[in-house]
Amino acid sequence: MRVLKTAAALVMAALVGACAHPISMSTQNVPERVESRLVQKKVAYVMSDADRAKQVTTPGGGGDKVSYFPYRDLEKSIRDVLRSVYQEVVVLNSAADANAVKESGASFVFTPEIKTTSSSPSPFTWPPTVFTTDLSCVVTNGSGVEVTKLRASGNGAAEFNEFKSDFSLAARRATDDLAKKLAQEIRSNGQLR
Repeated sequence: MRVLKTAAALVMAALVGACAHPISMSTQNVPERVESRLVQKKVAYVMSDADRAKQVTTPGGGGDKVSYFPYRDLEKSIRDVLRSVYQEVVVLNSAADANAVKESGASFVFTPEIKTTSSSPSPFTWPPTVFTTDLSCVVTNGSGVEVTKLRASGNGAAEFNEFKSDFSLAARRATDDLAKKLAQEIRSNGQLR
């Protein structure tokens, strides 16, 4: 009987340890929108329901994992970055839908691809202390012809005394860093004027 209890306890500990803790990459920080500096164009970004539903699991600390929805969590930041550069921003389900792109009136269509990594050297806490978000974005014109590709990478770090009340802190900081770099990348690209 004692052996069964010990085995059950070990199985339960393994199951609990194998769970992925939910975090969020969302942030409330918004890039500055200065009306006098806006490019007077309408643009679109692509985000389908399937993109929003993509869940990712990456390492945390203590052998645990974290899970999140990168497209859903970053959508507001992507939209806010575009709104800080362009007069008007809309969302499309697909860049391949020529009719939808034409009807939107968008001069440029941004199709993002998001990849993330996380880690923590801590054997005692599960939140990640290091988080990286890489975004690559194909930009096409209203006719579907590729104009350029953009790349931006956001890095975030947080230590235990900082993330005690916000387990997503490293991920949020990576999102903030990514948003700043993406805005700079778009503004410095002469093809996107």
